[in-house]
Amino acid sequence: MTQEGSTDQVVAFVRDLIDRGRLRPGDRLPAERELATRIGVSRPSVRAGLHALAAMGVVKSRHGSGTYIPDGPPSLGSEPLSFLAALHGFTREEMYEARRILEVEAAGLAAERATSDHLATLAEEVAGLFANRDNPHLFLVHDINFHRGVAEAAKNPIVGALVGMVSALYYERRRGAVERASDSDLRDAAEAHRRIYQAIRNRDSERARRAMNDHLTQAARYQAQELDDPAGAAGEAPRPPAAAPKKDKPRDKESEKPERPPGRRRRSH
Repeated sequence: MTQEGSTDQVVAFVRDLIDRGRLRPGDRLPAERELATRIGVSRPSVRAGLHALAAMGVVKSRHGSGTYIPDGPPSLGSEPLSFLAALHGFTREEMYEARRILEVEAAGLAAERATSDHLATLAEEVAGLFANRDNPHLFLVHDINFHRGVAEAAKNPIVGALVGMVSALYYERRRGAVERASDSDLRDAAEAHRRIYQAIRNRDSERARRAMNDHLTQAARYQAQELDDPAGAAGEAPRPPAAAPKKDKPRDKESEKPERPPGRRRRSH
């Protein structure tokens, strides 16, 4: 069985537990080893499945504690939107237009309403983006989680649910092509997320809106280039699988890992 098939098995198993009421908001999932045994797949497949579920907003990882069903704002399943996409053939341009409509304003609201916990979550996701530039699939998970975090920080449950639904559809479409992204594209994307985070942290709502709009516009352009040059996006040769991620040279104090808001204990996921 392919890696993707095994990943889908993990996703189906967890969602079945949720459908049957065996897992509820706040519950912790079984350990990786137990899930691998029960589903009949490898532990790497379990991890890949959990990453996929996290990108869909179905589970959330807490460092040193395990993987849980989140008990935050309600999330909408992406199935109805996926069905409409299959029926009507949503284009990439329409996807990004919808994201700009929702997420640009969400970024502005997040700058006005984000709590210290929200800022800590966004800082962790930005750090995860820079740490996984050599792993496009994990990079994508942190990307999706960052955008969900911005929507949650906007403190409007309707906006949060809609962004979550669109993000889940975007993940399903993007995960099969994310390997095409060049190292420079991923570096630029990580920098763009850091600028959004910094604007939200600094309570600059207009700057946050501009940064989010610029990021989504740039991302749409990069993905169009990937389709034009699928063998080597942006004209770059594929990276060796074992290559270590490049380290960015700090340009100022804020170019390092985003700091956590002072006066609070590190929150675990």
